[in-house]
Amino acid sequence: MSTTKTAPRLSKQPDERHDEIVAATRQLFAERGVAKVSVTEIAKRVGVTRGLIYHYFPDRDALIDLIFEDHITEFVEAVSRWDAGREPGNVSKALLDCVVLFRHHLHAKDMFREDLGHPENAGLYNRFVDRAVRAIVERLRVTTVEAYAKAHHIEIEHVGEVFYVLVYGLIGLVRSSPDVDDQVLVAIVRQTLHLDLGTSGTTP
Repeated sequence: MSTTKTAPRLSKQPDERHDEIVAATRQLFAERGVAKVSVTEIAKRVGVTRGLIYHYFPDRDALIDLIFEDHITEFVEAVSRWDAGREPGNVSKALLDCVVLFRHHLHAKDMFREDLGHPENAGLYNRFVDRAVRAIVERLRVTTVEAYAKAHHIEIEHVGEVFYVLVYGLIGLVRSSPDVDDQVLVAIVRQTLHLDLGTSGTTP
């Protein structure tokens, strides 16, 4: 009596399996939308059990947060490049360039971000924006804010809160009124940060 041998199942290194799960999650989110993808579907795409997914990630939200981080990191890195490339003494150009940068990321044709914009994903969108704004504000706090305070010899009180309200407000305004003129946004930043104090030629 002959027996059929089953090929041994190849085990993968934890890092490799982790990356496979993340990649499959990204693909499914792009294909079907964040709200419609279940852990079962992710497991099926990877070819593993739901239990193995939970071995790497405590819940579905942990996977969503990881995808959030990819997009937030991209945005923060762009802000860092903007800060490093600012022309000393040219406040107007620095502000305008920053506004253009924000518009680019807010209007980027990305399936994940477009999906978050749907009304049914309002909760996820707010969570994403909150984390993104906090990351951006932290980046600005240790670069642009300190340079601005030194240049103007003033102390900005409640730095985190002021910049959080400013950045969050700009995102909300551009989202609700995408045709708002860039110069209006620049004026809002100037007024909020008191950039017209007679030293407007100084780098922020």
